[in-house]
Amino acid sequence: MVATPTIISQAAQNITKLRKVWECLDANSCPSQYNFHMHTIASDGKLTPINLVQQALEIGLKGFAITDHHSVGGYFQAQTYLDGLKKEGYNEQLTLWTGVEITSQLLDVDVHILGYGFDPNHYALKSYLTSSRPLGEDAQAQKVINSIHQAGGLAVLAHPHRYRRSAQELVSAIAPMGIDGIEVYYAYGNPNPWQPSQRRTAAAQKLAEEYRLLSTCGTDTHGKSLLQRI
Repeated sequence: MVATPTIISQAAQNITKLRKVWECLDANSCPSQYNFHMHTIASDGKLTPINLVQQALEIGLKGFAITDHHSVGGYFQAQTYLDGLKKEGYNEQLTLWTGVEITSQLLDVDVHILGYGFDPNHYALKSYLTSSRPLGEDAQAQKVINSIHQAGGLAVLAHPHRYRRSAQELVSAIAPMGIDGIEVYYAYGNPNPWQPSQRRTAAAQKLAEEYRLLSTCGTDTHGKSLLQRI
């Protein structure tokens, strides 16, 4: 099925808006304004998609993405709920982008690549939205990035300081593959209140600048509060 010009135009506008948001993020943007890394019961989180949206509204988020592992089921439920609120006259400005977290292979270690703003029904992502991690060639970082791009989305390396190789090694390897950004603002551990880890954030910012990558932020929520990781 060939996408209509209107659909293509809307998708391009969503990606442009997302890029502009990321270009303006700072250490204070998450979790009170934007949050681009959250999980629901559609993968390994404890919140239902509706509960997540309700919390997002209570917090006053301007935009967010649900990034369940290898699934967009939570996204569809959340979008349906938001559409219902709009039909009822709810005018709060809250943007929901598509999102997913994909376990990938880079330099012989597991890393997580986040996809955003893609067409969730695109054939290129079919093997990545099965609720199971990809295997073989499909798991290679280059293939994951290419597939997200084919579906019209942006690809981001999640929490670059949480792997068995250094952030420097990983970013220098993945940047030439076309990765669009890295998750710069991230709270390593589970601090309360949530706040980006200063030393690692500074290092990630430097890498983003060096490789001209976009910077994203997210709580990586798995528990029942969008203001905490667990």
